[in-house]
Amino acid sequence: MESPLHHFEVHTIIPIHIAGLDLSINNAVVAMWVGLAIVAGSFMLAVSRGISPIPGKLQSILEISLEFIRSMVYEFIGEDEGKKYVPFIASLFLFILACNLIGLIPGSYTITSQLAVTGAFAVGIFILTLVIGFGKHGMHFLGILVPPGVPKIMIPLMVPIEIISMLARPISLAVRLFANMTAGHTVLAVLFGLAMTGPLWLGWLPFGFTIVINGLEIAIAFIQAYIFTTLTCVYIGDVIKLH
Repeated sequence: MESPLHHFEVHTIIPIHIAGLDLSINNAVVAMWVGLAIVAGSFMLAVSRGISPIPGKLQSILEISLEFIRSMVYEFIGEDEGKKYVPFIASLFLFILACNLIGLIPGSYTITSQLAVTGAFAVGIFILTLVIGFGKHGMHFLGILVPPGVPKIMIPLMVPIEIISMLARPISLAVRLFANMTAGHTVLAVLFGLAMTGPLWLGWLPFGFTIVINGLEIAIAFIQAYIFTTLTCVYIGDVIKLH
């Protein structure tokens, strides 16, 4: 039986090497381009048809999605401050969701199952929160390291703990998405392999589980995109409100 981890292997499609840098186009890059094309193409198609007061199916889906994301942003960041972050959070949610769902197509690639990709997202968001915090509060932003009501004698102990807690945020954000997408795809690959290599009269059992888990993976794709963007909103809201 083929290794269940073969789905996560990166294969070069077009080799490109410039000045010692490997800029080759591989299956992961193609999957990312497809995800971007789906998200951008959906909005471009909806706009090209004109915004109708009686929306069609595509416009309805996009409007519901954006209303859902806007409500999430307003809840954790606030309406006044949150308006400027709605486009960013919407792009992040829809892109991660598209990439998660693309990975469920046989023969495709799940870029969110790569820790390097989820780590880049998480570190980028962490740096963004620092920029927002210092940009809004200046050096007073460092007050986030001292929880309100802490006795002065405890401050030298609490500051290192708060620093570790902040540094753990991008790690947990990256690992959570990576682990969930990797685990689900590995289980699917194992069950499908058993269905293909086992006795014919027993093949229906793992194949049936494959269908069930595949449906579960679709739900997980939505849930993980929601959790990732919700935590992003929470982190941005914290640095704005100094919570």
